[in-house]
Parts: sequence; C-alpha cells; structure tokens
Amino acid sequence: MLLLPFELFAVLLPGADSEDAFQGTTSYHIIQITSFVNSTWAKNQGSGWLDDLQIHSWDSDSGTAIFLKPWSKGNLSDEEVAELNILFGDYIFRFIGQIQAHASASQMEYPFEIQGIAGCELRSGGSIVSFLRGALGGLDFLSFVNDTCVPSPEGGTRAQQACILIMKFRGLIVTGKKLLFETCPRFLLSVLDAGKAELQRQVKPEAWLSSGPSPGPGRLLLVCHVSGFYPKPVWVMWMRGEQEQPGTQHSDLQPNADWTWYLRATLDVAAGEAAGLSCRVKHSSLEGQDIVLHWRQPISFASIFVAILVPSFILLLGLALWRMRRRPCSHSFPSFYLYPVT
Repeated sequence: MLLLPFELFAVLLPGADSEDAFQGTTSYHIIQITSFVNSTWAKNQGSGWLDDLQIHSWDSDSGTAIFLKPWSKGNLSDEEVAELNILFGDYIFRFIGQIQAHASASQMEYPFEIQGIAGCELRSGGSIVSFLRGALGGLDFLSFVNDTCVPSPEGGTRAQQACILIMKFRGLIVTGKKLLFETCPRFLLSVLDAGKAELQRQVKPEAWLSSGPSPGPGRLLLVCHVSGFYPKPVWVMWMRGEQEQPGTQHSDLQPNADWTWYLRATLDVAAGEAAGLSCRVKHSSLEGQDIVLHWRQPISFASIFVAILVPSFILLLGLALWRMRRRPCSHSFPSFYLYPVT
C-alpha cells in the first residue's frame, strides 16, 4: 500500500477543492474478456478505465493500446508506451496458449469465457491499493493478495489447480507485481494530473417531472428526471416539505453521450397524496443552490375545455348579443295589392 501526501491528494482528486465534493475512491483498472470458442480460436477484448470513464481500448489486430483522451497517456513516455504494448501483447499471446493447453488437459467444455480486472485504487486519505481478480463464466474464480494467488470458493477444485499452476510461473508473478504495485499507482496519479481540467469540470444538471405508468387504481408514479450533470455524485430525493420520502426509488446512473450522467427518482403515492410533494436535487455544480421542483397535477382535457373553450364561447356569445342590440330597428310592412274581383 502506498500513501499519497495530502497536499498532492487534494490537487489530483476530481472536485477535491470542495470540502465535501469527493467522498470515496477513484481507480484505474484494465478489464480483459477472453472468449474461447474452441481449442484453436479465441477472441480477446481489453479496455482501460478511470472509474466509469473509458480512456483506453485494445486493438487486437495490431496489438496496441488506443488512447481515447488527449491525456490518456499520463506522463508515460513513447518508449514506455511501446514497451507496455509489447508486454501486454506477449502476455495475451501466452495467456491464450496456456489456457487452451490447460483446458485440453482438464477436459474443459467449449465455449467458455474468462473475465479479468486488474488495477489500483486511490482511496480518500491518500492510500493506494492494487488488485487483480479473475472470473470464469461470470463467477468469481481467483484473486491475488499481494503476490499470492487465492482461489475463490465458487471456483472449486478447478480454481485451486489454476492457482497452483500460476504460482509456478515466478517470472510472471514478478512482472505482474511490478505492474500492479509500481507502474499502476504512478500512472493513475499522472492521469489524474494530466486530465485534471476535464475531470474537475462542473456541469449543472437539468431536472424535470413526469408521471409514469400507474402502479394501480387510485395511485400515481411520480418521476423526477435529472440529466446532464458532472461529476457523477448526485443526491435526488422526493420530499414533503423538509421530510425525505423513504419510498423514493433510484434508477442506476446512466452515462450520456457527452460524458455526463442521467438519473431517475420515482415515488409511488396515492393520487390524493401527491399534492405538496417536491423533488430536490443536490450536486456540487449547484454550489448549494438546490433544484426544487414542485409536483403539479397534470391538466386534463376537461380542465382545458373548461378553462379556455367555455370562456371563449361566452365571450363570443356576448359579442354577438351586443352587436344585435346595436343594430338599428326597421319595421317594414307588406304591401297589399287590390285586385278587382271578377
């Protein structure tokens, strides 16, 4: 575990210039997904992430990393980038070969998929920890604690055998330990510094209310939409006055195309109890000026008719009567013609 000086920690963390802006951790991690179709063919996918923001992808054809942000290299030199490309390319080649050989020896059934995640995490307070975990078919398989492979209970005897096999490759263990405990922390800090302007930007949310599908007879589903905010931490709650409504349900945070976020908060209430409710939104970009939206019952067609059409009809009727009164009266009598009687 590394410990980052607090002064540097405050400068690098997104939003750390605000006392309560950052609560939690930030990490850089690589995700590897390798699908084994048969004993001779496998497909590998790799990506690099700063928390929920993808900043790297892996081109399997050329065996090189693709930098998705101008600051994705951090402070790595071109020589270091080239060296890491060679290292990862060689690792993937050897990894696929070893798994296929092990699968044949243990008579594993194709197809199957292996997922792995490895990286380091900067925690509040300045400590940095590294991690590596592997899964087989979506179930925990093994992890590394310091430089020791630990099989997961879900992996059974197969995970135990895999750890025994991995620990025999001492050169691989030494290289992996250097990447996790030396390269990754240095790279994480340099990326946070290089991308500071973008990572610390503040984008105010937009919020609006709607009603969702009725949960049942006499009930309403109130929906509060909050979108376009950055950074990710946000607080959204349905309120009655200053009282939080414990029935508030939150959707998962969803990314927008512009790297901002979207969240939905819903509340199931009796139709007669919706009046007086409001949705409150707190976000660091608002600087304490919370967004508060008060629920208003949607206007029905009948209400529109009564409020607009009926007064208009009365006005037109009154205008017509007024014109009739203003029209001059003229009395005309029919003319009678006398015809001789024969």
